[in-house]
Amino acid sequence: MAKRKPKPTVYSALEVANICGVVNQTAINWINSGHLTAFKTPGGQYRVYPADLVTFMKERRMYIPQELIDVTMEDEGCEDKTLLVVDDDKAFNSVVTKFIADRMPDLKISSALDGFEAGVQLSTTHPKTIILDIDLPGMNGLELCKKIHETDQYGKPKVIVVTALQDDAVEKQVKIYGVEHFFKKPIQLADLCKAVEKTF
Repeated sequence: MAKRKPKPTVYSALEVANICGVVNQTAINWINSGHLTAFKTPGGQYRVYPADLVTFMKERRMYIPQELIDVTMEDEGCEDKTLLVVDDDKAFNSVVTKFIADRMPDLKISSALDGFEAGVQLSTTHPKTIILDIDLPGMNGLELCKKIHETDQYGKPKVIVVTALQDDAVEKQVKIYGVEHFFKKPIQLADLCKAVEKTF
């Protein structure tokens, strides 16, 4: 007999309020105004899925507790098949995302165009693997590599660096931070895809 998948976690408006550090009525107002996605039980009570709450809090740059992130990952069952592509070159970011998505359709792929957004996504979704540019606006790639290596804040993703920088010192530095692969642009997308496959 197949193992039944456990029911996903849901939060009441009061639980949402406690997580966000506000009063119950504020959470209800968020729901009534359409800012926070929720559904009603047969008894008329609001319920919110963890992923919807994370999205809401992320959009408002609110602090997201680790417990909420863990629940979201458990419910979605996606911690082993998520990839984040971080590069401020929109065209390159798009091409890489599409190329890998076509060859690894089971992956959930997201992207970021600067270091700050990458940090937010790393904190909230804990992707399994990250393709990371070094020369980024906001927080640069070296800073992100250092944080990933030295803290548990981002969930210890596998890091694949892709950079246009020709400084050999950069490669030595990121290797100290435990990156899995280091590529210099221009690169063969097939080689990058193979590197991604090896991290899953």
